[in-house]
Amino acid sequence: MEKDRLLAFSDGVIAIIITIMVLELKVPHESGLAALAPVAPVFLSYVLSFAYLAIYWNNHHHFFHLVRRVDGMMLWANMHLLFWLSLIPFATGWMGENHFAPVPTALYGVSLLMPALAWQWMQWVIIRSHGRDSPLARAVGRDLKGKLSPLLYLAGVGLAFVDTRIAGAIYLLVALLWLVPDRRIERVVYRS
Repeated sequence: MEKDRLLAFSDGVIAIIITIMVLELKVPHESGLAALAPVAPVFLSYVLSFAYLAIYWNNHHHFFHLVRRVDGMMLWANMHLLFWLSLIPFATGWMGENHFAPVPTALYGVSLLMPALAWQWMQWVIIRSHGRDSPLARAVGRDLKGKLSPLLYLAGVGLAFVDTRIAGAIYLLVALLWLVPDRRIERVVYRS
């Protein structure tokens, strides 16, 4: 199968997810700067979620440069990832609308954890198909960020019930870890 269809579909789904999120932003009916204060939590949660979706899109784009062929299992692994990404707008909206209350903040952490696990599964499926000596397997290596991220999300989920600011800081930290495209992948792509 051609990977171009998988990439085009994934690009479209991620674009729709981002569009859904931005449509949830409600414009204040007053013109003063003070009118922005009540919508600040919604806007901040949107910015963080937009960054996460951009990170996934960017890494997906780089990642698939090293994929030679796509099979049915890879299609399902990719759909699994897209499913979890599609739930981010719900968790984003709930967390923002409830001013980072503990349960919505914890659910937001789960909405970040699940795509991270889906990414790991998709990565495993592709490496299994392409082989342990494939350029992708070599580029991924030990994948410390990929293994650390789910642990940090779990910590954020638990800490959301202690102090939502700590959970939010953890979610932001993970985003910052991934903000720069994966250099391991870029090095292998540029060598190819």
